[in-house]
Amino acid sequence: MDAPLPMTPAPRLRRPGWRDPRLVVGVVLVACSVALGTWAVQAGRSTVGVYATTRAITPGEALAASDLTLVQAALPGHDGAYLLETAPLPPDAVVVRAVGAGELVPVSALGEGGELGARPVAVPTGASLSSDVVPGALVDLWFVPAVQSGLGDPRLLAEALVVSEVSDSAGGLAPGASRAVHVLVPQPVLPDVLAALAADGVTSVVPVPGLGS
Repeated sequence: MDAPLPMTPAPRLRRPGWRDPRLVVGVVLVACSVALGTWAVQAGRSTVGVYATTRAITPGEALAASDLTLVQAALPGHDGAYLLETAPLPPDAVVVRAVGAGELVPVSALGEGGELGARPVAVPTGASLSSDVVPGALVDLWFVPAVQSGLGDPRLLAEALVVSEVSDSAGGLAPGASRAVHVLVPQPVLPDVLAALAADGVTSVVPVPGLGS
């Protein structure tokens, strides 16, 4: 008969002790995940009171309390860029760039009238006007000379001008009534625009698609 094979005891699995480096690394990873998740939730819930506009405001308009509404917004790292509830409204504040309706008010959009660098100019138009031409919208100005004037082809006077107002004549929208679109013209091109308005021809207001309020 063959001799019986020696029996080798099976090794027992030992529970890792607290000094086991694998256990320490695992505990650290779990703790980091929990801390990161808690921070993300708290950051998402951290909001500040910031002012937004109740209507479109064009450059040159004074900003009044009635133009503002208080909203809660999460602005991590950018709260100093907007008008906050904790900051008083600057006295005699004037909007120096267009701010759309419902937009948070950037501090950089507020200033004084002398900072505008543009002047409002009324451009007469016919009763028919694109519905896109509204306060806060952007438009181009084109001059179309009268045929008999011999002044050449239509030419672009200025582009991406902000509309500050659209006014009707006393006749309102009756047939033959005239309207005027008030645009903010930068001072460097102001002489050319004024000369075109006084020349023999038509100055046309053309809305810029997809821009403005």
